[in-house]
Amino acid sequence: MEKFYSIWKNTFCYGDGDDFHYKITQGSQKFTSFLNPQTPAQLRPLTVVLHGAAGVGKTTLAKKVMLDWTQDSLPETLSAAFYLSCKELNHKGACTFAELMSKNRPDLQEAGPESLAQAHEVLIVIDGFDELRVPSGSLIHDICGDWKKRKPVPVLLGSLLKRKMLPKATLLITTRPGALRELRLLLEQPLLMEIEGLSELDRREYFLKHFEDEDQALRAFDLMKSNPALFRMGSAPAVCWVVCTCLKLQMEKGEDPAPTCQTTTSLFLRFLCSQFTAAPGRCPSQHLVAPVKALCVLAAEGVWTQTSVFDGEDLGRLGVEESALRPFLDKNVLQKDRDCGGCYSFIHLSVQQLLAAVFYLLESEEEEDGGSPRGDIGDIQKLLSKEERLKNPSLTHVVYFLFGLLSEKRARELEITFGCRLSVGIKQELLKSKSSGNKPFSSMMAMKEVVYCLYESQDEQLIKEAMVHVKDMSLHLKNKMDIMYSSFCLKHCQNLQKISLQVEKGIFLENDTVSESDTWIQRSQNDYHTLCLWTDLCSVFSSNKNLKFLDVGQSFLSHSSMRILCEQITRVTCHLQKVVIKNVFPAEAYQDFCLAFTGKKTLTHLTLEGSVHSEKMLLLLCETLKHLRCNLHYLRLGSCSDITQQWDNFSLALETNQSLKCLDLMASELLDEGVKLLCTTLRHPKCFLQRLSMENCHLTEACCKELSSALIVTQRLTHLCLAKNNLGDGGVKLLCEGLSYPECQLQTLVLCHCNITRHGCKYISKLLQRDSSLTHLDLGFNLIATGLWFLCEALKKPNCNLTYLGLCGCSITSFCCQDLASALTSNWRLDTLDLGENILGKSGIAVLFEALKQNNGPLKTLRLKMDESSVEIQKLLKEMKDSNPKLTIDCKDSRTSRSSYCDFLS
Repeated sequence: MEKFYSIWKNTFCYGDGDDFHYKITQGSQKFTSFLNPQTPAQLRPLTVVLHGAAGVGKTTLAKKVMLDWTQDSLPETLSAAFYLSCKELNHKGACTFAELMSKNRPDLQEAGPESLAQAHEVLIVIDGFDELRVPSGSLIHDICGDWKKRKPVPVLLGSLLKRKMLPKATLLITTRPGALRELRLLLEQPLLMEIEGLSELDRREYFLKHFEDEDQALRAFDLMKSNPALFRMGSAPAVCWVVCTCLKLQMEKGEDPAPTCQTTTSLFLRFLCSQFTAAPGRCPSQHLVAPVKALCVLAAEGVWTQTSVFDGEDLGRLGVEESALRPFLDKNVLQKDRDCGGCYSFIHLSVQQLLAAVFYLLESEEEEDGGSPRGDIGDIQKLLSKEERLKNPSLTHVVYFLFGLLSEKRARELEITFGCRLSVGIKQELLKSKSSGNKPFSSMMAMKEVVYCLYESQDEQLIKEAMVHVKDMSLHLKNKMDIMYSSFCLKHCQNLQKISLQVEKGIFLENDTVSESDTWIQRSQNDYHTLCLWTDLCSVFSSNKNLKFLDVGQSFLSHSSMRILCEQITRVTCHLQKVVIKNVFPAEAYQDFCLAFTGKKTLTHLTLEGSVHSEKMLLLLCETLKHLRCNLHYLRLGSCSDITQQWDNFSLALETNQSLKCLDLMASELLDEGVKLLCTTLRHPKCFLQRLSMENCHLTEACCKELSSALIVTQRLTHLCLAKNNLGDGGVKLLCEGLSYPECQLQTLVLCHCNITRHGCKYISKLLQRDSSLTHLDLGFNLIATGLWFLCEALKKPNCNLTYLGLCGCSITSFCCQDLASALTSNWRLDTLDLGENILGKSGIAVLFEALKQNNGPLKTLRLKMDESSVEIQKLLKEMKDSNPKLTIDCKDSRTSRSSYCDFLS
């Protein structure tokens, strides 16, 4: 019992004692209450994995479970507990399983499994799985079940995890999230539990305990809370200790601590430097130069090898003397590991990552003398590599710190404290990445990572240089931190033209009603801070004159956040031309947007899409269209269910508005009755629509006569999309009657997915042979293979004006290719033919290519589905290219992923 209590006591943090151990264990008590030998075996999971960020208390909780397990005093329950530290196992050579388990139980080495068989309940804690240094795959090879057979430690540990050894024992494993994937491959039905560390209230209590002055404690706590990234890291007691130590020292000196909490780099750098600050008027101590370089080498090596515990062998390999580490041990930057004798670890992973970043600043200086990164440490280009950072997420945080250290003020602070010069050329090396052909580093990273890097730098000039080529930004805002970082960077993106926003649910307080509860008041205070940051972000819409395009999709806003956004849009200095609003909640947001757009002269393209349109929104939209300053050219109302009921108002708006040229009603419940109302509007002499899409509007043959009549009367309409409507051959016949009149000026007709057969092809063929105005016809995804002959006959006629013919996915086979080939040799207008998603076979393709070789006609683009890896196809393509170099053959299946066939609308 004393042995396990000693293990438990060794997990204490700096001066916090039992109090915060109690906080950590109590917070997770509900998760681990079933890990007790008194709990019936059938109700107790055999394998439990505690995962969480560095320093949040996984080891503390695991050791508490082990202590509770062995404190069971019931005589009828014999229990045993074992503790395996992966840090220690890294230094252990080949041994037997009995030797592995007998570190704290020497009697087991001789007794073997028989001794454990007497204990009804066995708990084995495997602590720090992510710290295990083993070759990939070594844990699943050479599984052993013999207690007395000598094997490498990875084999024995793998045998335990795979249940070859002690199959009925309870396993409790701790790990950081990065090793979860590998661990899950080894375990059968593990119970995964995330350990979150100190709660917000616990953190607040920590600060009150650390500071003697309550006002100072609360100010320091609020400063940490103002930085969402830092506050999230504060769930680890070690980070709270670092923040408290750092800010308390500044307050005692009368300094302003606010800038220190602005970024994580500034906080951890201030902590590091504050431990070694020279007395006023004295030069930095030169004896720190060598130790800090040694420490940075150690930190960088550890990050690249995903190690946070170092032994004497590591130090020797890297040329680091143990005596060089003494200054950092004395100041608690480095600490002797409690579980593994003769080993060292950093106070927190973030301190290690910061020092790894410093390594690159120092290393750059050494490279001028012909040096190079040591051992497993990659250079800067490798550090920025997306592939490396996917394999090792800790590298991304090193990149953040590296950008944070680009600030001249912070670099100077490092130089003054430790007496070592930093590289001046590192900034340009980061901005121009050699591994991507001297492209900006922003091209190698996701936009979220780019924004985080630039925020850490707090360097406005750097942001301008880094983002000078960025014209399009896509921001997925998941928390307050994303808003803060994005708003800081957006202000300095002078050439930005388009912003795409996605706002996750829960960022803003959804219920704006008054409440007296403490929880609501606290949430309201948080929301106020979030709204201030949101205001900062939205100000870019009225301050950046180059910003023309806003796309807001899949977003959850509140009334307050909507009001802030719309207030910026309505300003005269906002020059937005295109706005897309798609699936935004709450429903009232669409009304707010319509009000904001009323009288907005710069706005030319507007998309309102989602299943939340209301009668009030449509009324407001009509007022927008009727406004004298309305300059809309393109309007899309997707999935609108109320448009038919409001058609009188909408029709009046269309007749009043003289700027709108394109109307897209895709997926709206227009129905046949709605089309009849629309046709009345189209006939009106003051209706200026030129392009109209009614894709997937639940239309049938019944509306085609009215539509055909309208096409004769209106001479402005040139583009019409009726895709994904069940018009059938009867509907096509009625449309062709109207299209055959010389008064009809329609040029583009899209009839994809309209249930057309060979009979429909007959009607279309006759139309095309009558000198029709149609130049673009798309019949994709209709089963018209047997009617293709009729279309080919029309293509041969000199009166056929088609320049584009879409036959994608029409079940055309090699048997049809001779007719197509014949038509292509006779036609002198067609420049694009889409035969994608048709299985033509090698023979069919060969027939088409032969015809195109013979006739140097107008065809410029041919889309086909073919196996480009085939040697025979490659030969045909080469021959075709040689004989007709102006012809582009597109083999990509782009049409299958496109949701709309109305590209002409945009």
